[in-house]
Amino acid sequence: MTVLLGTSIPVGPAAAVAVSAGRTPAAAAATQRPSEGSVHSWDLSTGVDGPGTRFVTFLAGCPLTCLYCHNPDTLRMRAGKRTSADDVIAEARKYTRFISASGGGATISGGEPLLQPVFAGELLHRMRNDLGLHTALDTSGFLGARATDALLRDVDLVLLDIKSWDRETYRRVTGRPLEPTLDFARRLADLGKEVHLRFVLVPGLTGARENVEGVAAFAASLGNVSRVDVLPFHKLGESKWEALDMAFTLHDTPSPTAAQVAAAKALFAAEGLNAV
Repeated sequence: MTVLLGTSIPVGPAAAVAVSAGRTPAAAAATQRPSEGSVHSWDLSTGVDGPGTRFVTFLAGCPLTCLYCHNPDTLRMRAGKRTSADDVIAEARKYTRFISASGGGATISGGEPLLQPVFAGELLHRMRNDLGLHTALDTSGFLGARATDALLRDVDLVLLDIKSWDRETYRRVTGRPLEPTLDFARRLADLGKEVHLRFVLVPGLTGARENVEGVAAFAASLGNVSRVDVLPFHKLGESKWEALDMAFTLHDTPSPTAAQVAAAKALFAAEGLNAV
C-alpha cells in the first residue's frame, strides 16, 4: 500500500499510478471506493428523517449501545446484507419524481452510517449528483472524525443526535464519551452545515432540567441549528431487544408526559431555537 503525500489516505497501486498520471489525490482515492456496504434495509418515510418524503437507507453497525435504541437489530454490521451502491441507487431512482414533488430527498441513516464512511459517502454523492436529491446524514456524531470534507460537501442537512449534556449520563446512555459528538457539531458549525438536532427525552435519565438546558445552550451557541426535535422516549423497540435475547433495562421507565415534553421544548425555545 502507498500513502499519498500530504494525506493520510492509504491507496493501492492503481491509485498511485493515477496520481503519477496527474490525477488529484481525491480522484485517485475515489477509484478505491468499495461498491458494496452492509445495508440493513431501506424505506420511504415522511416527516421523521428530514423534510418531505425521503428515501432512507439504513446502514448496519453502530459503535454506541444506547439504552433506548429502537432498532437494536442494526447494531451489528453482520446484521446487514452486503449490497452494492448501484442497487441502492437503482431502488431510490424509482421514487425520485414522487420524492422531489414532496420537497423531500434521501437520508443515510443506521445504525451509524459513519461506521462505513466511504460507502456512505458514495451513496450521498450519487443521491445528490446522479439523482438530484436533497441529502441528509443521520448520525450520533461519535464517528464524525471519519466524515471527510468531501463527504460533507455532499450533505445538505445533518440530523445530529445529542443524547445528553451531562457526561456521566451520556456514557450511561450510550457506553461512549460525549466529546467526539461535540467536536463534530463544532466542525459542522464552522462549515456552515445546516443541522437538525435530536434529543430523546427520557424521564429519570436525560430529562433533568439542567441537562436539557446544557444541550440547549450548546446548540444555540453553534449558529447552524435550524430545528430541534424533542423526541419522547418510547418502548416500541422492546420486542426487538427480547427477540435478540438482549436485556432492555428501561422496561420500567415511563414515556414522558405531554407537559414534560412541552417543558423541554420551552427550554430550547428560551435559547432562541425552533423546537418541535
